Amino acid sequence: MAPRYAPSLRSRLVPLLLLLQLGFIAIYAFWTEIQSNVNPHGSNFSKIYPEFQDVHVTVILGFGFLSTFLVRYGFSASAFNLLVAVIATQWAIILNGIESFRGKIRLDLKSLVEAQMCTASVLISIGAVLGKTNPVHLILISLLEVSGFIFNKWVLQTVLNVQLLNSIMMLHIFGAFFGLMLAWILYRKGSEQGFEKEKYDHRSGSFSMLGTLFLWVFWPSFNSVLVDSGNPWRKFGAVCSTYLALAVSAVTAAALSVLSSPKGKLNLIHMQQCILAGGVAVGISMSVVHQPGDAMVIGFTAAIVSTVGHRYLKVLITNRMTILPMYTSEFLTVLYIPDSNATCISMP
Repeated sequence: MAPRYAPSLRSRLVPLLLLLQLGFIAIYAFWTEIQSNVNPHGSNFSKIYPEFQDVHVTVILGFGFLSTFLVRYGFSASAFNLLVAVIATQWAIILNGIESFRGKIRLDLKSLVEAQMCTASVLISIGAVLGKTNPVHLILISLLEVSGFIFNKWVLQTVLNVQLLNSIMMLHIFGAFFGLMLAWILYRKGSEQGFEKEKYDHRSGSFSMLGTLFLWVFWPSFNSVLVDSGNPWRKFGAVCSTYLALAVSAVTAAALSVLSSPKGKLNLIHMQQCILAGGVAVGISMSVVHQPGDAMVIGFTAAIVSTVGHRYLKVLITNRMTILPMYTSEFLTVLYIPDSNATCISMP
């Protein structure tokens, strides 16, 4: 069967990229400024910059390698991931700055981190439509979703008085549902059948697993970066809770993968999709998780739902829809809310 190539994007992609970037340059030139009272050698900078690096690696390398699971879309997907990430981050900085606009949008490391957290929501969504969209679609999707996510964050903070940490950590739920909406909108008759570019093999799966490992390693920083740094015990508790939830979900996913396999073998796809479920689920409940047992129960339950969903519910959703099993587990946090007055995790 001859490959199905998309028509030339030269007349659409190049003008769109140049217009967007020239517009961003104009906005940043006239309406933004770098915060001048930041000391590069101060304690605040030395604390925030390593966390910014961790989030940066998560967004660029983690999601970049994770998106290489398609055989004929691997190299393109990693490049498109970088392109979408940098455009979405620039747009998110502008929209986040409008909330506190006082003549100029002030840039600092915290604003960069918040913008990249918003970008992560976009990268979650486009994983549902990889192989069925071109770069023009992905860029337009990123602009639309960042705008919607920041508006949703503003509503949560101003109308419902939700804390900044909780409103931004909704990125998993927002990204998952936005991805499902995209899949529904882009659905065409016959699209449920597998196409040539949707196939995967062991090589592409290995690169995608590398992205999962990047995400697994840096997920504690991703969950704790917005926790109040003035209270080191809260940040330490967030890191411990995330790591414990990730560890439990990895072990549970491995056990259930072998149990559900007809040949009793460990399924790498199950591991790839489900070992992050604990970290994703505990992220949304970070403000009320104070005990190690709470985080471990959340990780255990999330891994069960994610693995079983990936194994048995896959036939009920669009083939290759990888976001639903991992992020559905996050909704379990509304069923399990620990006592908010419990003592914090203590150091051994």
